[in-house]
Amino acid sequence: MTTTGPDTAGPDSIGTGGGTDVLDRELEQLLNEESVEDGDHDRFSHYVKKEKILQSALSGKAVRALCGKKWTPGRDPEKFPICPACKEIYEKLRSE
Repeated sequence: MTTTGPDTAGPDSIGTGGGTDVLDRELEQLLNEESVEDGDHDRFSHYVKKEKILQSALSGKAVRALCGKKWTPGRDPEKFPICPACKEIYEKLRSE
């Protein structure tokens, strides 16, 4: 990505002058933080607090499982095996 000089398109231009590198970096960081994961985690059912699942169903926002996976629930968890990482963390929490 390159930085451009001041905006010289005239007063009717949308830009306010200067480059957009800072905004691009902030947007990229936000997208990375909020990204919904895919891949191997999709093969498993994950442990999430019940109230978080309900909130997700109402708001459409993603939830975060014990293992750290972030996604918007939508599939029947009964059709998939339990995530080994979630299960391990859950068992440790129960034993404390």
